[in-house]
Amino acid sequence: LFTVAYFCAGIGYVVSATFIVALVDELPGLEGKGVWAFLVMGLAAAPSAMLWDLIARRIGNLNAMIVASLLQAVGILLPIIEPNIVFTMLGAILFGGTFVGIVCLVLTMAGRFYPSRPAKFMGKMTIFYGVAQIIAPAITGLLREYNGDYAAGLYTASAAMVVGALFLIMAKSREFGAKPAPEFVNR
Repeated sequence: LFTVAYFCAGIGYVVSATFIVALVDELPGLEGKGVWAFLVMGLAAAPSAMLWDLIARRIGNLNAMIVASLLQAVGILLPIIEPNIVFTMLGAILFGGTFVGIVCLVLTMAGRFYPSRPAKFMGKMTIFYGVAQIIAPAITGLLREYNGDYAAGLYTASAAMVVGALFLIMAKSREFGAKPAPEFVNR
């Protein structure tokens, strides 16, 4: 469940990160503003690892990942829900402020899942995240070619983030064999 959720996070990340400049530049009235959205996204990403670490300490790692996934889903859609500069920049902030945090939370959990061999968990998760980053842009490109815009790709990426959050909720509610669930699941 957790691996599939991280695959979904890879889809959500790569579609927006790859196409944000072109997407924004194609929106009516926002021509030339794509680079600004990309800059804002990067600035929001800079402190996000620390921010999500603080949030995770209060509500638990898995809960923080669920919240970050849902916020990212909203951030992905804002530029196409209401194509104006305010929603576009707010979307860039939400997206930038979550994608690094999600990755950092997963790496933190690797140490808790496999304290003696966290690299095994990190490697497995990186493969799934990476495969998503290969597949999703190709699908988004095909959707753009078919529809003439990036909206379908962004809706798909946002839906993937919501599905990933649902998988995280299922992982949270699931027991891990006869052993008690790890700390991050109980929160």
